[in-house]
Amino acid sequence: MARTAPRPQPDREQVLKTVHQRCPACGGRLRYRYDNRHTVATLTGLVQLQLQIRRCENPACARHRRPYRPEGEGAIVLPQHEFGLDVIALVGTLRYREHRSVPEIHRSLRERGVAIAERTVTHLLDRYDELVATAFTDHDRLRTLLARQGRVILAVDGLQPDVGHEVLWVVRDCLSGEVLLARSLLSATSTDLAVLLHEVAASLGVPIVGVVSDGQHSVRLAVRLALPGVPHQLCQLHYLREAALPIFEADRHAKKVLKKQVRGVRPIERSVEGRDDAEAEAVRGYCAAVRSAITDDGRPPLAASGLKLEERRAAVAASLDRTAAKGG
Repeated sequence: MARTAPRPQPDREQVLKTVHQRCPACGGRLRYRYDNRHTVATLTGLVQLQLQIRRCENPACARHRRPYRPEGEGAIVLPQHEFGLDVIALVGTLRYREHRSVPEIHRSLRERGVAIAERTVTHLLDRYDELVATAFTDHDRLRTLLARQGRVILAVDGLQPDVGHEVLWVVRDCLSGEVLLARSLLSATSTDLAVLLHEVAASLGVPIVGVVSDGQHSVRLAVRLALPGVPHQLCQLHYLREAALPIFEADRHAKKVLKKQVRGVRPIERSVEGRDDAEAEAVRGYCAAVRSAITDDGRPPLAASGLKLEERRAAVAASLDRTAAKGG
């Protein structure tokens, strides 16, 4: 879709010069020939880059008259792109760390003053995935690192920001902490995941002695297909959650019973509506405390919401008893 409104003018200009003055092919002098101007949208506003282009004038050189662009351009923006790398990094962070949808990311960027279309957000997400994949393809460095430790333990997990959208699957080595593969898949079948595990296993050069995951059925089948005989177990958090399941169920039942004992807050609040005396303010404060105690849930297995409700209920009851003892 074509732009329907004129683009705002840049609020500043930045001149970029080449660091190297010699041709990387023949060693001859790179002569300054012309300027290129490139307007880039960043998180701090629009900036116009003035790029000083140099060329090698040696006819015998393999890079004869080929433009040599300033090296600093790559730290600001991708070639032939109008949005800076800081915008792409923010889009990826909002997507995969905060689980934002495309409309939410678009709204967040507009609130930051970045003029961008919603469809362009999807394109920037693709660029982010490509950059992440490129960062994890330095096989020589990984092979050297993994060869020193002699083995790897794989951690496999997928992140799906929105239902129905692609899932970012990440394969990481638990011993070194290195990400071995990151790729977005539209489906998470055992066959698709087995292909990823085959690719990782073929590029490592060291044996895989174990796999850790959340126990998803498709992951289990993929490990069985791609890595037969390799031990596979739940990660510590999921293992703890499964082990604490009976306690969690008992705590949830206790919370359900406790809620029955503290219901009836709304009629009490109605009884003091329209009053602004001290007694009415105290009643409303106690009702708010009870309502907060009911609605505040914990995250199992490390926080028991039923026990938390009992502690807060006991604190409210003790406060009421102290008030009654004072004759209030």
